[in-house]
Amino acid sequence: MPEKAHTMKLKTVEIEGVTYAATQDGKPVFTDDAGKDVAFDAPGTIATITRLNGEAKSHRTAKESAEAALKAFEGIADPAAAIKALETVGSLDQKKLIDAGEVEKVKAEIAKGYEGKLAEAAEKAQALETQLYGEKIGGSFARSKLIAEKFAIPADMVQARFGSAFKIEGGEIVAYDAAGNRIYSRAKPGEIAGFEEALEQIVDQYPYKDNILRGDVKNGGGAGQGGGGGSSGVRMTESAFNALSPKERAAAATKPGFEIVG
Repeated sequence: MPEKAHTMKLKTVEIEGVTYAATQDGKPVFTDDAGKDVAFDAPGTIATITRLNGEAKSHRTAKESAEAALKAFEGIADPAAAIKALETVGSLDQKKLIDAGEVEKVKAEIAKGYEGKLAEAAEKAQALETQLYGEKIGGSFARSKLIAEKFAIPADMVQARFGSAFKIEGGEIVAYDAAGNRIYSRAKPGEIAGFEEALEQIVDQYPYKDNILRGDVKNGGGAGQGGGGGSSGVRMTESAFNALSPKERAAAATKPGFEIVG
């Protein structure tokens, strides 16, 4: 499914009858189709374009190298037959050392040993991946300033609801929207959105966001009504509580100071 294109309009201000472009930290400010103001980082965008051009050149060079390597196999009409012939030659060499009837048995034992090592390696890789996910993504939810300031539910419940949208790719956190598209930064076009920006975009599209955000959050920053998170405990409206999954409701009910209001 193609990603939706964003439109950006330059924001202006009028000072003493003269119209100027609005700026933020020395960067021109644009307004996107969602009505949000975004400071456009032109140097960063140029750097990204330069990097992407370099990557494109690298991919083209790799393709040309692969095509050159394939030329060495021109004239082989039946690859399967060629592979079988090589295996036959290999078996003949082994027969000099052991009986022909034992060749396949030896091969099977070797293959079994490799399979066991591969399974063990895969298990260790999975464990490391799980640990990395917990440290990077779980830690990002736990340390999130956005969650601390704007959510009416604790970080572990926010992770339970939205954690599946985040993945580890190349050692970095990458977020995906409900359509399966990568979430890109609005302030830095061409760059993957950081954790906080991606979470804010995801929550903006969540149909029950009013039930999980603090009541004092204003429009434009992940706005919503209903919720109300006091520092003395977790306070939620009945509709917000009912919108959670059974597992999330059970987790919320065990929080110190949990209370259903309104």
